[in-house]
Amino acid sequence: MKKICMALACCFLFQATAFADENLKTQKPVATMDEIVVTATKTRELLKDVPNAVILIDDLDIKDSPAKSVGDLLGGESGIDWRTRGDYGGAAQEIHIRGMGADGTQVIVNGVTVNSPSLGTADVGKIPMNNIERIEIVKGSGSVLYGSGAMGGVVNIITKNPKHDQTDLKLSAGYGSEKTYQMSAEHGMFVLGDLGYYITANSSGTDGFRDNSDYKQKDASLKLLLDKGENLNISLYGDYIDRESGRPGVEPPAGTSLFTVGGIPVYNSEASSLLNELKEQDKHLVLKIESNPLDWLGLNFQTDYTDMKSDNYSRYYSAFSPGNLPGSSTEVANKILGAEGNVELHPFKGTRFLTGIQYKKYDWENTSITLDGFGNKSSQLEGKDNLHTIGIFGEAQYRPNKYIKGIIGIRHEDHSTFGTKNLPRYGLIINPVETTTLKFNTGRHFKAPTPNDLFWPKEDWGWGMGAEGNPNLKPETGWHSDASIEQTFADKKISVSLTYFEWDIQDKISWVPDANFFYRPDNLSKYESKGWEIGTKIGPFHNMTLALDYTYTDATEQKQGGVERKALYTADNFFKAGLTYWFDFGLDLTTTIRYTDERPGVYALDTDVVPQTTLADYWTLDLKANQPFGENWILSCQINNLLDKDYNTYSENFYDQFGTKSLSKYPGAGRSVFLSLNYQF
Repeated sequence: MKKICMALACCFLFQATAFADENLKTQKPVATMDEIVVTATKTRELLKDVPNAVILIDDLDIKDSPAKSVGDLLGGESGIDWRTRGDYGGAAQEIHIRGMGADGTQVIVNGVTVNSPSLGTADVGKIPMNNIERIEIVKGSGSVLYGSGAMGGVVNIITKNPKHDQTDLKLSAGYGSEKTYQMSAEHGMFVLGDLGYYITANSSGTDGFRDNSDYKQKDASLKLLLDKGENLNISLYGDYIDRESGRPGVEPPAGTSLFTVGGIPVYNSEASSLLNELKEQDKHLVLKIESNPLDWLGLNFQTDYTDMKSDNYSRYYSAFSPGNLPGSSTEVANKILGAEGNVELHPFKGTRFLTGIQYKKYDWENTSITLDGFGNKSSQLEGKDNLHTIGIFGEAQYRPNKYIKGIIGIRHEDHSTFGTKNLPRYGLIINPVETTTLKFNTGRHFKAPTPNDLFWPKEDWGWGMGAEGNPNLKPETGWHSDASIEQTFADKKISVSLTYFEWDIQDKISWVPDANFFYRPDNLSKYESKGWEIGTKIGPFHNMTLALDYTYTDATEQKQGGVERKALYTADNFFKAGLTYWFDFGLDLTTTIRYTDERPGVYALDTDVVPQTTLADYWTLDLKANQPFGENWILSCQINNLLDKDYNTYSENFYDQFGTKSLSKYPGAGRSVFLSLNYQF
């Protein structure tokens, strides 16, 4: 009832501001550009000259969207599956492209990869939304240009730059249901001729929908920019993220009551853990130098440094341990030093050559502290190792006329652990008429084993149980191919795209137990998928834009000695519709509808084709309204999951104090309301 009242209050406030201020300015959508430039392919290209299927999102799309995070923003776009471990504030948010695992999506912010080296995946929920100027999602194998982990594609996030002859100052504060809050500030300008800066700072948090589902995050970023135009562009970007969050786990079965040990709450009807928590700190620093000294020559250099730390604190009930609450504290530290240089050549009309070299050095440390039943340190295991990789790549493009273009590329990867890999890529673009583009793209991809897979220190859990890494792992490899047709109508105000894709992964790495439940990773599984993507963008027409996206995915998995079956947690059908309308009195209103089909949750055996549990399909409806008033103010209200639909995201076993096992689920986020006031100068 409180949430419904809050939503009604939002509507009242919007009506009040709309009619009380006589100086309201009509907000109109930006006119459609004749051509869109894409930078995620490491060379500046027109959209029609890129062989991959591409999704482009700009800062206006972000401002109007009711999304609460980058994952929420991208989820449901054609070929994009956004997954999160339920409804708690610090739940990791992953991007899966075309049914591939999240470790097959490489996420980049200003040129530096933000995927965790330990896990291989990127938690996009930590990336602040107000710092983003543009997002480019390039689907299809990206291993030739980006190396390991770009098997499904690349999400390239570009943060805001200062603007010449303009001072940007934005302040925002908001509050919503579940005691959710956010405060943010950003400022950018040029101060000394061509030298400028852009700085952001944010503080956010929530109590979450369940007990122990709270989180707090503070982050800041700074970009320094020396802009000499095409001749020279130098940028130095750094960010810092500090996050603490509870880890409530799955929702226990109905009828579960509060369980305590010595007065300490362990679990209740909402959370399978009231004690687990995670602390994370991420730091990134990247220097980029770009220059086009001649019409036919482009030079680019980048060096970057990443420092990622996490501390996963876990306690559980055990009747066999004095104190009854043993656990662990696992601290993981990753430091990555990278450097890349590439040269772009245009020796004659219609040709383009790109060649470059990329180096990365990884330092990994793991400290696993075993806690006794009273929460005191009883033993400690440490693991420390490093690895490096060198990739040399080249790509040639040739367009003999306006109707056809061919692309061929190759990468030679030299990895300190598994040796070398050669990765080719081929592309063909046909433009029979100005408004039609046919694209064909295929490439070999790979993903290197993570430091966790390779170097995890040997753990002894007793009775022969435990875990240990495997330094003899091979990389995951395969091919990713797609074919697309893109068509525009009505002076490019209507665009339609249709894409068929297929991919496979051999030597998929899986952690598997032996007869005594001692876990080691091995190259045991294979995955493959094929499907269709359909996207339509309409507008602006009569103050309105409409976007429709549908994805069909037929993804299968096969464990060693098992059978081919539907891949876990991968839906066959995804649908997303987004409608934005601009009213004459200044209000803009956006509605987003998403549908996710049912998904296999758990298979009891590797030989089963029928899942033990299936996650039901569901719809969600999100709304956001922005109302400007005065000269510099905007009042915003967003309502997520307006109909308060129940749904689940993952499955996991829950054990009560008697050792009884129940297959339980992570619930999705319920209805939430958030109201914010924004100042722009």
